[in-house]
Amino acid sequence: MDAETRPSGPPSLRELPSVDQVLKTASAALALERHGRAPLTQAVRAALDEARAGVQAGRVLALPSADHVALAAGEALERTARSSLRPVFNLTGTVLHTNLGRALLAQEAIAAATAAMASAVALEFDLATGQRGERDDHVRELLVELTGAEDATVVNNNAAAVLIVLNTLGLGREAVVSRGELIEIGGAFRMPDIMARAGVKLVEVGTTNRTHPKDYAGALGEATGLVLKVHTSNYRIEGFTREVPARELAGIAHARGVPLVNDLGSGTLFDLTRLGLAHEPTVREAVAEGADIVTFSGDKLLGGPQTGFIVGRAELIAKINKNPMKRALRVDKIRLAALEATLRLYRDPERLKARLPTLRLLARTRAELAARAEALAAPVGARLGSGFTVEAADCASQIGSGALPLETLPSAALAIRPAGGSGGTLNALQAALRDLPVPVIGRIAEGALILDLRCLEDEAGFLADLDHLKVAP
Repeated sequence: MDAETRPSGPPSLRELPSVDQVLKTASAALALERHGRAPLTQAVRAALDEARAGVQAGRVLALPSADHVALAAGEALERTARSSLRPVFNLTGTVLHTNLGRALLAQEAIAAATAAMASAVALEFDLATGQRGERDDHVRELLVELTGAEDATVVNNNAAAVLIVLNTLGLGREAVVSRGELIEIGGAFRMPDIMARAGVKLVEVGTTNRTHPKDYAGALGEATGLVLKVHTSNYRIEGFTREVPARELAGIAHARGVPLVNDLGSGTLFDLTRLGLAHEPTVREAVAEGADIVTFSGDKLLGGPQTGFIVGRAELIAKINKNPMKRALRVDKIRLAALEATLRLYRDPERLKARLPTLRLLARTRAELAARAEALAAPVGARLGSGFTVEAADCASQIGSGALPLETLPSAALAIRPAGGSGGTLNALQAALRDLPVPVIGRIAEGALILDLRCLEDEAGFLADLDHLKVAP
């Protein structure tokens, strides 16, 4: 808003409106109702201090009116009140983007979580007996049914699941694992570090690219607490390689009376080949292959909230549940409610793809996405202006979160390029898109800003969001 015009000559600080005058304006009344008197008063004082400093430095030639100060204070409060955990348009091409929150929840899960937030629930209360219950009971039977395991328990993520399993079964003892499976996941989080924190001694067998049955057999002894198999879900070693299949490894471990723990990482309850993707081991397969304990995530391929699952032999699950760590790693009522609703969807596999966002997004075809790109190119171009060209283009999406790292999904995107070919302008556009009411997150590749449409379902909302774009042509 333009400042009021003042007589020529340097402005006088005495002409600045007072805090009281600003608070009596109509603009201040709106901000007062939204933010409260104390925060607004502080923001008004800050706006007046900024104007005062401008006059003293000779930068301000016309003093702001009381209404102008009220609007500036209100805008400042709106910026500070805006949550940092904001919804975004994920146009990166990575469906399960760790930095963008991974899986979107199904509507059934959202409704269940909302209901749990809004009222008291029977979290640890047995309605049949009136006695204290167990929170894991809300999902235990579903997990047993869907995985074929004897029993199951839940913690707050898969790293926690691995930690408590190692600590329970191997504290003060040895855990045998192939060198080729000593993974590192995001944030420099390494399996050897988890093992050290769990209180187990790491015993590496084999080499980076080849591990044989004899390597495991030679390492098992009186001090062995468990054998650990880790699914290398976020990388692949190719060429001259060898690993011991889980079924064979289970036989080796059981012959020595040692449990086999199979960490699937992402983990899935759905055969991804039904979507035309490469095979990813399912939890049911891992259980059937003889693993005594299987750990996996809830917020990746499973498509639910962040959780870590532990399924397997009943006596081992009972030991894990008695570990004092369990209370520190347990999940709350909101996540349990969303998790139960998500797992129930898996009982109806024929309709699962339509109801679970993760599978729905993975199943979108290149032809469908190409048609959407062609339809969006012109309206997006009109909103960006003459400084940019917008074209429909082929691209490749990925699943994300470590799942099938070599597998890509044929997709389509909007490829945006500066009309003048300036990379700096492209970076400015990317920053401007992040500054929208709903930030738009894409990626720069081969001289273009690529907006992969695989995860875009609200096209009308996306175009309305772009109406707020402010970027120099």
